[in-house]
This record gives sequence, structure tokens and C-alpha cells, in this order.
Amino acid sequence: MTFMPDHFTVWVEIPVTDLEKAISFYNGVFKTELKLVTDMGPNPLAIFPAKDEGGVAGHLYPGTPAERGAGPTVHLACPDSLEETMERFAKAGGEVVSDPEAIPAGRFAYGIDPDGNSVGMFTFSPDARR
Repeated sequence: MTFMPDHFTVWVEIPVTDLEKAISFYNGVFKTELKLVTDMGPNPLAIFPAKDEGGVAGHLYPGTPAERGAGPTVHLACPDSLEETMERFAKAGGEVVSDPEAIPAGRFAYGIDPDGNSVGMFTFSPDARR
């Protein structure tokens, strides 16, 4: 029997060198409001919002990112078009490192955030199953 949960990824953690700067970067690029939490462990963290409490999400935390682009890639949902998100990503200090790619589920592009983390910017196709 094969294990097939609704969401195989349940949580992601993105290490950053300056939490406040990273919160500003991700809030601006993805038009969101990360929630700063200071009572869930030894370090503060900033949680990405999810529509429902059981949704897949993650957080930023003070840590040591992998060498530039060498760590895992976390794909994040674009709040509007992929191109608009790519533009904000670059203007905010990130580096867009690929052209948009189309796959059956949607479109994505790769970027490197100011801390060197590999980030995918993703938009679903209108008819993609989620």
C-alpha cells in the first residue's frame, strides 16, 4: 500500500540571516503578512499565512541558509501573475534566475532570495487540480 496524504509536504522552514529584512522581502514580493511569533521555541519566527488552519505553510527563522542556491527549492504561490511576482522579487533584492516554465499544473520561475535561498514562484493553471 502506498501512503498518499492530501499534502505530502506539511511544513517548510526557510533560514534567513536577518528575520526583519526577510519578513519585509517576502511580505512585499508575495503581497502577504507573515505573522511574527516569539513564543514557539527558543527563536522568533515568521509564519506564512494559510487560508485554512490545516493548510500547508511554513516559516522563516533565524538560521544559516545553504550556500547560494544550493539548498532545496521551496515553491510559493504568486498572489497575481507570475510576471508581476518576478518583477517584485527582483526589485526587492532577489535575483530571478530562470524564465517562466509551463507545466500542466501551472507556471513557475526560479529565484534566489537575498539570503541565497532557492525560491520557486508558482501560479496554478485555471483547470489544475489542487
